[in-house]
Amino acid sequence: MANTSITIRIDESLKRQMEALCEDIGMNLTTAYVIFTKAAVRKWKIPFSIEGDDFNSLENQKKRLKKSIEDGKRGKFITVSIDELKAIADE
Repeated sequence: MANTSITIRIDESLKRQMEALCEDIGMNLTTAYVIFTKAAVRKWKIPFSIEGDDFNSLENQKKRLKKSIEDGKRGKFITVSIDELKAIADE
């Protein structure tokens, strides 16, 4: 079977980190990509879970809103100063 080349654009820092990982486990980027590709084709899916941060998911927003409403009904309020909010925003 003939080999072919592909070109992938990736952040230079991320590439160096991946090269270091590969070197640490005794392979190079080409081998890592071939392993990934074979696993994806064999399973016919990406061979690992790709998930977003569910903190802002609609379900979590609803849960937080319901909790806030219940806390408000019980008279439980959290107060935060403008300076505290600015500090959080700057983090």
